[in-house]
Amino acid sequence: MTRKTIRCGIAGSGFAARFHYEALLRVFSVKADITGSYSPTREKLEQFTGPRKLKAYDSIDDLIDDVDVVHVCTPPSTHEPIVVAALEKNRHVIVEKPFTGYFGDGSPSFNGDTFPREKGLREALASAGRMLEAEKRSRGRIMYAENWIYAPAIMKERDMLRKTGAQIIRMHGEESHSGSHSPSYGQWKFSGGGSMIGKGCHPLSAALYFKQVEGLTRTGDPIRPVSITARTHAVTRMPGYIDQGHLRTSYTDVEDFALMHVVFADGTFADIFASELVLGGVHNRIEVNTNNHRTICNISPNNAMQAYTPDEKYFRDVYIVEKTETKQGWSSVSPDESWFTGYQHEMEAFCRAAAFGEPVESNSILAADTVAVIYAGYLSAEKKGAEVAVTLLPGRPA
Repeated sequence: MTRKTIRCGIAGSGFAARFHYEALLRVFSVKADITGSYSPTREKLEQFTGPRKLKAYDSIDDLIDDVDVVHVCTPPSTHEPIVVAALEKNRHVIVEKPFTGYFGDGSPSFNGDTFPREKGLREALASAGRMLEAEKRSRGRIMYAENWIYAPAIMKERDMLRKTGAQIIRMHGEESHSGSHSPSYGQWKFSGGGSMIGKGCHPLSAALYFKQVEGLTRTGDPIRPVSITARTHAVTRMPGYIDQGHLRTSYTDVEDFALMHVVFADGTFADIFASELVLGGVHNRIEVNTNNHRTICNISPNNAMQAYTPDEKYFRDVYIVEKTETKQGWSSVSPDESWFTGYQHEMEAFCRAAAFGEPVESNSILAADTVAVIYAGYLSAEKKGAEVAVTLLPGRPA
């Protein structure tokens, strides 16, 4: 039997583009034909396309015209125009996180530390709204590339919620590490914020998704967020911070720590932590406490494999896990990191959605809800933790 072919094009040539490419190679239900990539920096584009024998497109429009699915692996400030352009040509789009946001007024004097958060919230919601409206007019769909939703531990808890009919009482999630891969991260005009959006979007999306699943399972209606209390800090930019070289410090106008207390329509809540202040690799986990079970989803690190060496020179050519500072001593090895983090499962699901019309679990409504909560969180942080109502865009999670 011949597999259906889906033509995929990648917008971008950096870290996200690389893991999208690797994940597409592990899609089995359809034939994912990776046609090529576009990036405005020709040198970086050819460094990405050359070794992989992909076409280096001269423009984003040429790439969109050639494919069925556009993978948006560019800085968040560029997501909206690429997504809208692709949807206008009835292409599906797989959009990296963060989905969108507020990236300043374009002036040279813009500073992420000082702009009114009310404006940021308003503009971020408007951007998400334009993307959702473009989706409504299109035969293409938005697929929100939140790999946490497709991580095996998250998928298993989703199944447990559906089979037990549990009520989630509270959740505790975190993503933290020692600093982003992206050279543009740390400037609000490119990233739309710091830890709250760059790291917090992951466990937050998982928490929002679990409450959607719970509500749809028990009553047929998703349970969505209604308010947030949040705080942010810029620890590595403090005058008194003692830099010993282990944490990234090249942030200009964003926070490196955030906490969010999110209240849902049923009165239950989630506490989300995010930071650039954690050594020892990526710390990705969410704990779910319900009225009939408790689950701890350890995405990274986990104890699937542990290794010890008295000198890291022996592991010089061995990949251990993302962002670990040393290989000496005991290490929590990720034997298949993309599997544990959900990248291949995510691409499999998205390709099936494009090929066969299957429902998208991580969809545009989940993406828009995440943006709405985070930017309400920035407003709360500006108000020193005052509770702020979450304004949700029209739509219903599937």
